[in-house]
Amino acid sequence: MKNNKKTITTSRLRENIYRILDEILKTGIPVEIERKGHKLKILPVGPVNKLDNLKERPYLKVPPDEVVHLDWSNEWKPHDLP
Repeated sequence: MKNNKKTITTSRLRENIYRILDEILKTGIPVEIERKGHKLKILPVGPVNKLDNLKERPYLKVPPDEVVHLDWSNEWKPHDLP
């Protein structure tokens, strides 16, 4: 899994502290703050449900139940396997 943590300065943290804290809580991605050559890290204590961040896509034009119950048996042929 790719590490998506961000590094910001203390000045940027001071300017946007509430927005940055809300983003950390929403995404679960930690933020590192650089201060006098040292790094600090802000991260959420509890688990974050990353599925809550999924965006709805307009690709599926039918209710999901219709796709789940489709009969593909006429389309599948055993010789199609590698």
